[in-house]
Amino acid sequence: MTAVEVSASADYYLVDDLLTDEARTVRDRVRAFVDRDVLPIINGYWDRAAFPFELVPRIAELEIIGSTIEGYGCPGLSRLAAGIATREMSRGDGSVNTFIGVQSGLSMGSIAMLGSEEQKQRWLPGMAALEKIGAFALTEPDHGSDSVRLETTVRRDGDHWVLDGAKRWIGNASIADVVVVWARDVADGRVKAVVVEKNPDGSYPDGYSAELITGKIGKRAVWQPDVVLRDVRVPLENKLPGAESFRAATQVLTATRGGAAWESLGHAIAAYELALAHALSRTQFDRPIASFQLVQHKLAGMLAEITSMQLYCFRMAELQEQGKWTGPMASLAKMNHARKARQVCLDARDILGGNGLLVDHHVARHLTDMEVVHTYEGTDSIQSLIVGRDITGIPAFS
Repeated sequence: MTAVEVSASADYYLVDDLLTDEARTVRDRVRAFVDRDVLPIINGYWDRAAFPFELVPRIAELEIIGSTIEGYGCPGLSRLAAGIATREMSRGDGSVNTFIGVQSGLSMGSIAMLGSEEQKQRWLPGMAALEKIGAFALTEPDHGSDSVRLETTVRRDGDHWVLDGAKRWIGNASIADVVVVWARDVADGRVKAVVVEKNPDGSYPDGYSAELITGKIGKRAVWQPDVVLRDVRVPLENKLPGAESFRAATQVLTATRGGAAWESLGHAIAAYELALAHALSRTQFDRPIASFQLVQHKLAGMLAEITSMQLYCFRMAELQEQGKWTGPMASLAKMNHARKARQVCLDARDILGGNGLLVDHHVARHLTDMEVVHTYEGTDSIQSLIVGRDITGIPAFS
C-alpha cells in the first residue's frame, strides 16, 4: 500500500479497528449496498426530487431495519453496529438514510418503546421487512423547535379517537402504512400518540391528506409532506399506552438524536474522500492542486474534524449500551456533529471549485443534505440551550 493510499483513509486514527465483528459485518454489507446500488442512481432521483422505490426491497435485505429493537423480526443490533449502518448509508446518501431513520428510529422506535405487546406484534414484523412503511408526525406548521406546544388535538368519541390538526415535514407520510401522530388530548391537555393506519384497500382514512413539500434544496429524494387531519377516526386500540405526555416524545427523540450525529459523520467522510480524490487528480498550473499549501491545510482540518467526530460517536455507543446516555449528551453530539460536518462539506465544495456545484460530483448533495441535518432533530440553537440548561441549571429558552 502506498503512502497516498494510506493517507486517503478518513479513518486516520484507525478507529474502525475497534469495531466488533457484528459492526464490521454491518459496515461491509451496507457499504457494498451503497457503492453498488445507491451511488449509481441516486443523483438522478435527487435531481428530480423523486423517491427511489426500487431500493426498498434491497434495503430490506440488509437486515438493518428496526435497528436495535430485539424480536418482532428486527435485527437487535448493538448501538455501535446501528451507528455504523447509519454512517455508511449517509456516506452514500442522506435521503435514503432519512427514509430508514424515520422507519427504524422514529416510527418503529415509538411503537417499540411505547406500544403494547399486541401493538408490537401487530406492526413491527411487517415494518422490519419493509412490507409496511412508517412515519412519525410531531412537528407542525407553527411548532418546530417548540413542538411541546403542539396544537393538533385528539378526543375520544365512543370507540374511536378523533384527530384534528396539521403536521409539517413528516417524512414518509404520503406513502406510510403506519403513521404515529402526536396530539394533545382535549380531555386532559396531555400529549398522546395515536397510530393512523391505511385501510385494507390501501387508502388512508377519511380526513387524512398528505401533500408533498416541494422546492427543497436538500434531502430531495425523500418525501416530507404537509399532513392535514380533519376528523380522522382511529380505533381506540391504536393509541400507544406508553405515551401519556410529551416526555414520551422526548424519550423517542433522545434515542434517535444520536443517529443524526452518525449521519453527520457519514456526510463528512464522503465529502472529505471526494475532495481528496479531486485534489489529487485535478491539475492547475501544471501540478495537482493537492500540492498547494492552502489545499493541504484545508484537507488536514477536515480530517481533524472527522477524527474527533468518530471518537465522539464511538463513546456515544458505549454510553448508550451502558444506559448512561442522556438527553443533553445527545444534544451535544448532534450540535457538534452538525456544525462540524456542515463545514467539512463546505470545504469540500470549495476544493472542487465549479465542479462542487454539480450534483454529478456528489459533494453538492452532501452539502445541501447537511443543511437539512443542521435543522432537523432540533436546530443548533435549541441543542445548545438544552446543553446550557444542563450545565448551568438555568433554562434560557425564552
